[in-house]
Amino acid sequence: MTLDRFYPIFDHPDWLELALPLGVRLVQMRIKDLSADETRALLARSLDLCRAAGATMVINDHWQQAIDLGCEWVHLGQEDLDSADLPAIRSRGIRVGISTHDRTELGRALSLKADYIALGPVWPTILKKMKWHEQGVDRLALWRQLCGKTPLVAIGGLSVQRAPEAFAAGADIVSAVTDITLHPTPSRRIVQWLEATR
Repeated sequence: MTLDRFYPIFDHPDWLELALPLGVRLVQMRIKDLSADETRALLARSLDLCRAAGATMVINDHWQQAIDLGCEWVHLGQEDLDSADLPAIRSRGIRVGISTHDRTELGRALSLKADYIALGPVWPTILKKMKWHEQGVDRLALWRQLCGKTPLVAIGGLSVQRAPEAFAAGADIVSAVTDITLHPTPSRRIVQWLEATR
């Protein structure tokens, strides 16, 4: 399955109502700090919107919700891997993307046969506090060599201007969050992203 090269991350389906009509075809829903019922309702609505638009939706962290909703993709961080039931996830045909930040984590992701591997933050990010400093494009290029044919996602500090550099270093997919959600005109920024990645 070939994934789109542009991979925005949103925290509410309202963003999908903006992004999907513009042509976004791959999206991650990262919903935090809500009750299980609230999370499920937002994910279900998001999945309906994505399916109607012919877009691929990835659920961040909530692997049981992904199983329950029949979602095709889940994204897991390293800590999530400790508690996720990977056999149950795989048995439902759900593909798994995994976050990595160092060689040990990359080795773990490869051993688990991740369907894509994300490296971040490639550039400094304001999204969340992390113990890892910016990885840089040299690390991205190294990951490209080590990942073989596994799709590689660049995340963290990405912008439209930096996307070509990430692709040149070997990323297959570029992911953006605040470059869209904090932009004064998000719809215009999404269009710029689509133009830069297609």
